Formats: sequence, C-alpha cells, structure tokens
Amino acid sequence: MAEQPKIRAKAWAAGVDGARRRAAVWLPDGLTERANGLRQALSQWLAAEVAPGRLLPWLPVAFGAGIALYFAADREPAWWAAVALALATTAIAVAAHRRPVGFPLALGLAAIVCGFCLVTLHSLRIAHPVLPVSTWTAQLAGFVETREEREKSDRIVVRVHRFDAARINEKPERVRVSVRKGSAPAVGAYVAFKAHLSPPLAPLRPGGYDFARDMYFQQIGASGYVLGKIRTEAPPVEGGAWLRYAAFFDTLREAMDRRIRAIIPGDRGSIASALITGKRDAISTPVNDAMYISSLAHVLSISGYHMAVVAGIVFFFVRAGLALVPALASRRPIKKWAAGAALFAATFYLLLSGSEVATQRSYIMIAIVLIGVMIDRAAITFRTLTAAAIGVLLLAPQAVVHPSFQSREAVFTCGGGPSRTPMFC
Repeated sequence: MAEQPKIRAKAWAAGVDGARRRAAVWLPDGLTERANGLRQALSQWLAAEVAPGRLLPWLPVAFGAGIALYFAADREPAWWAAVALALATTAIAVAAHRRPVGFPLALGLAAIVCGFCLVTLHSLRIAHPVLPVSTWTAQLAGFVETREEREKSDRIVVRVHRFDAARINEKPERVRVSVRKGSAPAVGAYVAFKAHLSPPLAPLRPGGYDFARDMYFQQIGASGYVLGKIRTEAPPVEGGAWLRYAAFFDTLREAMDRRIRAIIPGDRGSIASALITGKRDAISTPVNDAMYISSLAHVLSISGYHMAVVAGIVFFFVRAGLALVPALASRRPIKKWAAGAALFAATFYLLLSGSEVATQRSYIMIAIVLIGVMIDRAAITFRTLTAAAIGVLLLAPQAVVHPSFQSREAVFTCGGGPSRTPMFC
C-alpha cells in the first residue's frame, strides 16, 4: 500500500512523457531539440506535482468547486438526485483505488459531487420562511441572539417567538433590525417591539454581493428597523442552551471591550479590543477607511497570525514555567502539557472572538499542530491546510463564496516553511 502513491506518480509522468514524444514527431526538425527539452521539463514538473501527498490539497479545491456549482445553478436541485450521484461517484472512487491514474480522477469527481450534495442538504436543513413583502405594522417578540455596535445605530438579530403582521401568513425565524445608538438589549433578553420589516435585499448589480443569500444562510428572513421603544419582558419559554452560551460569551466580550477601551481611549483602544474580542464596531470610519486603503484591514480579522501568536505565547510560557521545576522537567512530558494548555487557550480565543470563518480555519490548523505535539506526530502544512479547508466547508459550505475563505493568509497560518511547521518543535 505504501508504494501506491509512487506508482501513480510514475504512471502519470510516463503517460505525459509518451504523449509528448508522439507529438514531437509532427514538429519541424529545428524545433525537435527544443520540444524534447520542454517535454522533459514538463515531465519533471508533473512528476513533482503528483508526488506522494502533493495531490491532497486539490481535494478541498474539488470539494469547494462542487459547492460553487450549487450556487451557480439556476434553480434548487433535487436533494435525492444529489445524494444518489454522490453515493455513485464515491463507490466508483472506492472501486478504482488500485488504479494509479483513475483513482485521483475518480476521487476528484467524487469530491466535486459530494460538495454539491453537502450544500444541497445543508440548504434543505436550514430552509425557513422569508418575508415576501414589506410591512410597517409588524408586532414581534423574541430572544436577542446577537447585537452589533455601529457608528450611528446598533443592530440586533432576534429569534422570533411571536409575530403579527398584516398580509403575512408565515413568520420568519429570525429578523435583523436596527435600533437607536446605545439602546440594544443584551444577548439572551426576551424583547417585544414594533418594526418596519422588508425582505432581504437583492444584489445591487449583477454579480454583486448577494445580501439575500448571506442572510438566508444565517436563517434571517427579514430586516428593518425598530419603531418606538423596545420592551424587555419575561420569557414565556426557555431560550435553550445555545442562547445561554451566546449570552455568556457576549457578556464576557462586552466586559473586556469596556475595560480595554476605558484604559486605552480612542481608536487605539478600539483596535486593541478588536484584536482580542473580535468587536470591530467601535473603530471610527476614518480609521477603518485608512486601513482598507492601506490594505491593512485584514489585521483586524482574527485569523492565522492572531491564533498562532496566542497559542505560541501560551505554549512558550507554560513550558518555560514547568521547566523551572526539575522534577517535572526531567520526568514528565511538559511539552505535551504546554501543548494542551495552548490548545485550551486557542479554543477559548475562538469562542471569545465570535468563531468567524477565518478564525475557524486558523483554529483547525493550530489544533492539528498541537494535537500532533501531544501524540508525538509531526504536522505537515499541506495536510493541515487541507483539513482546515474541508473542516470549514463541512461546517459552513456557504463560506466558499465569501472573501474570508479565499484569503491567502491560510497558507501561512501555522508559520514557517512550505512543508513542516517549526513553531511547536
């Protein structure tokens, strides 16, 4: 089994070399030598590209291509057809596992179809009503799930429990509304208010950002703004474990944000808070614009660099502290203990910062490296990048059409060179 990747690589290189040799017969005599040199170079390049482990990063590319095909479709595909096609292509890939050339092709095709099938089933699972027409008289009540601080107003997402509006037969599961600056209720609160609601906004131009698609996958069926005062009421039902989790971390995030901005005033404090809590709402518009113009806005998005710094610092200090105790340093696996502490810190940082797509990708890569340290296995960047990409697509397949998923920063998430990550050695 260990020789199979080498056999495949040699077969691919030999096949291309033979094709180039046959093509050289039709060339004029003066170009034969150049054709031979080009053929040899192409054969060497192809042999390197299909060497053991080199084709693995193409697996999430194929998986993401299948997801992209779903978003390019003119209408919603039948879920049963997608499932049947995914099972068929997977069976073909399993049957071709001994074919040096056929197996990579069959596996790539299966990955494309499985990506298409995954997003089809995901869309079916989260299907929810969307507000068909605008309404000025919507009376609704529900639980606040998220809140955002903005420059001129605040914004909240409410999971609707009670909904009453003229000409609306089905209530949306969630609505996103703007409220007066400083009046947003806490996450987890049960609120009631009157609002003007509209259907999700369509793209402003062909091929532009699709607000409706983004809101649909967030299970938000309408957006608008609050009319009058928001009333906080006693909840008639339990909010659930997810709401308690969101309320806990939002309270912690708000407390840390206020503390940081009280000590460091102005935009410096807002940037410092953004790097720790993920809250970028308080940064002023001029500073935001300056960072975008200077191509530094990605620094504010918690991703590979931030996650590596947090995990690396915790790993270093825990290991250095344990090394000061000779009885532990000489008899216990303090390196593995430090990796465990770093993994815990990275997990907490992920949850505190809001678990955005870029943060999820970086966390998966860091977690693979740290778990590798704990089980005495080396982490290879190509494989961690592949696992991170597939993990993100499994959790949120719609992320493939977002800019954050396509960030080149993923290549450098775990630091160092192109093959092995030296950070936690």
